[in-house]
Amino acid sequence: MPFVEFDVKKYIESRRETDSEFKEAWDSSRTEYRILGELIRLRKEKGITQGELAEKTGHKQQVISRMENKMSSPTLKTFCALADELGVEIRLVPRHS
Repeated sequence: MPFVEFDVKKYIESRRETDSEFKEAWDSSRTEYRILGELIRLRKEKGITQGELAEKTGHKQQVISRMENKMSSPTLKTFCALADELGVEIRLVPRHS
């Protein structure tokens, strides 16, 4: 079977334009993925393993792994514990339109 090139960005944009349900689901997930990506970046920047972060926050390494792999969403309590351990604060600010 030959390799077929596929432009994921074009596909997603096309689906967003033609499928309102997909657009809503896609758009609502972007903030969560961005925040999780930032937590991963911070953890790695500080040289902390998933296991170390789990131990410091009272969770299992598997919880951190599932969260980082977007297989589960952290509770607000877990998210706050992770942010505290990574030395960041959570703020809600108005969006720029």
